[in-house]
Amino acid sequence: MSRRSTPQAQLDEKAFPVRIRVRVPEAGFGTQMGPLRDWLERRVGRGDYAWHAGGRVGGADAVAIYFRDAVPAAAFLAAFPLELADGTVDEAYSSPDHPFGRREDPAMCNLYSMTKGQEAIRRIVDGLTDRAGNLPALDEIYPDHEAPIVRNGPDGPELVRARWGMPKPTFALKGKNVDSGVTNVRNTGSPHWRRWLGPEHRCLVPWTAFSEPGRDAEGRFQPIWFALGEDQPLAFFAGITVSGWTSVRKIREGEVTADLHAFLTTEPNAEVAKVHPKAMPVILRDPAEWATWLSAPWEEAWKLQRPLPDGSLSILSEAAQG
Repeated sequence: MSRRSTPQAQLDEKAFPVRIRVRVPEAGFGTQMGPLRDWLERRVGRGDYAWHAGGRVGGADAVAIYFRDAVPAAAFLAAFPLELADGTVDEAYSSPDHPFGRREDPAMCNLYSMTKGQEAIRRIVDGLTDRAGNLPALDEIYPDHEAPIVRNGPDGPELVRARWGMPKPTFALKGKNVDSGVTNVRNTGSPHWRRWLGPEHRCLVPWTAFSEPGRDAEGRFQPIWFALGEDQPLAFFAGITVSGWTSVRKIREGEVTADLHAFLTTEPNAEVAKVHPKAMPVILRDPAEWATWLSAPWEEAWKLQRPLPDGSLSILSEAAQG
């Protein structure tokens, strides 16, 4: 994570719109530098972040770390409780008072888990054809990661893998050469989403827990996990999918063709609203709802875009998740 030249920093500011600035400890990062570097390489990936000198803030040196979106940035701060430095002015403005708060809705349901395994999916979805290969337990599913979905196949429902994040609208890609995808879809009246609302593009997204961005007693980011019960039973989000979409998802990959998915959101119920008052995923709990979502006309299926009844979700501690 060497400090780069100013021209390189200017290029990275365009490629990585989310910037956080942290104060350098008085004694430097020392032995913490190794874990910082390892975490970024392992959890974010080489080529998907940048690190630069961040000037001086309040008499202390700072470093600026750039990410493609707010989710890995928030996860980084959760993993390393570093002191934020004020003065950040980029798209997802970050400061001690307003981390990720100016123009970005931070990490809104951009982290979920699926730990039950594909056999659990096969047991509850009638006539399912499994084309997903050998799926491991997925304790943490982040945007653009591959995850299982159930979609309509030529011979009935099929289990496959798809990258999390549907194509962004054209206006959101203006001036950009990377489409990292949209993970949460709320406005189904938009022409951009209407083309993918028919049964041929609907899917079920299996999950066992999902998180919303909360804060600990010191104000640091901490994911708050929700499930349908302490035992985290299998359920599905109401999703949409597209097959064989060609785009540049990451600079280091170049152009790729991939199956993609996202899930719908709606108003939060009482439990989620305490943490995230804007939205929650659309959750489907029983076979009748699954069948309606996969096969019914939109005039009927859209009625499922509603919050769960209050009291339907359990709040898990971070340690209990997974």
